[in-house]
Order: sequence, then C-alpha cells, then structure tokens
Amino acid sequence: MESGEQPTTPPRKRVPRALHLGEDPDPRFTLANERTFLAWIRTSLALLAGGIAVEAFTHEIFDDTARKVLGTLLLILGGLLAASAAGRWLRVEAAMRQKRSLPIPIWIPLIALICAVAAITVLVAIWVTNGF
Repeated sequence: MESGEQPTTPPRKRVPRALHLGEDPDPRFTLANERTFLAWIRTSLALLAGGIAVEAFTHEIFDDTARKVLGTLLLILGGLLAASAAGRWLRVEAAMRQKRSLPIPIWIPLIALICAVAAITVLVAIWVTNGF
C-alpha cells in the first residue's frame, strides 16, 4: 500500500443494497437514527403491553367484546409498528447516505389517533362502571 492510501474494506454481504450507495454519513446521525429506531421499538413494546394488560386486567371494566377489540387493536398496532421500525431505519439511513430528504413517518398520526381512542374508551368505561 502506498503512503496516503486508505485501506479498503470489502463490501459486507448481508447489508441491504441501499446502504452501499452514497457516502457514510456522520456517525452521530447514524447513531441518532438507531436511537430513533429503538424509540419506535419501545413504543411498540408499550402498545403490546397495553394490549395484554387490557385483556388480562379489565374484566370488570369492559364487556368481552370491547375488551377483545381494544386489546386486539393495541396488539396489532404494536406488531405493525415493530415490523415497520426496521424499514424506517433503512429508509432514513439510505436517505442520509444519498443526501436526500428524510422520509416522513406515516405512523405518527395513526399511533396518535389509536392511542387517543384507546384512552378515551378506557376513561369512558371506567366512568360508566364506577359512576361519574
């Protein structure tokens, strides 16, 4: 190797093709993207825990149908969010490498809506059951 040359690393085989294009972004941005990915995963776990809690602990508050619908809705949303977190991480990483605008997270309005509906449903059920 001549002086001044940087050693080249062989391309990684299991890295998605989108990450081979462009330049490596500043490591701080990549690490921030990973922290965001982990935040999406934490949110997903919270939704999954909420769905399990609704099914396990709200027998006195909800009738069977309402409990199953609310619990299932939270579980499905948590699963979808976990499944999409990796795809979002990949799209953001590819955009940073290719110096493109970052993709808009389409999940935020849906998560906000479903969480608001779940919170209002639980609140109304508690008021109806225990009296307002």
